[in-house]
Amino acid sequence: MLLYHGSYLEIKSPKILVGKYAKDFGMGFYCTILKEQAIRWASRYNSPILNTYEYEKNPSSRIREFSEMTEEWLDFILFCRNGKKHDYEIVNGPMANDQIYNYISDYMDGAITREQFWALARFKHPTHQTAFCTEAALRDLKFIKSETAK
Repeated sequence: MLLYHGSYLEIKSPKILVGKYAKDFGMGFYCTILKEQAIRWASRYNSPILNTYEYEKNPSSRIREFSEMTEEWLDFILFCRNGKKHDYEIVNGPMANDQIYNYISDYMDGAITREQFWALARFKHPTHQTAFCTEAALRDLKFIKSETAK
């Protein structure tokens, strides 16, 4: 399976960088199966780079998969965005893009109900993300190439 990561630099050896902001699926190296989405990620930078990787699923990896936005997906994102840690090596599923994240923030702050969240959370286009959450999981990700994102 091919995975893409949008950045401002070539990343031959991905690492898990701990940041100050909690992400959808916790700390990890994030990729997507959607090339266009990775190009959008890269377009935030002056010198956008699209990194391409090959991934072969390791049967011994602890993987959590969400095929669509569900109550369980939302609860998992709320858990991770509150800075809590999970035990999965890899997490796959839809991405809470900027607009969806605003709805999640509103829900977390009590400004909207869960029902209002779901009424607002309709995508205009599909999204996807794969978070590699451990160094062991990253070993299954093989760098293929990088190129200018266009």
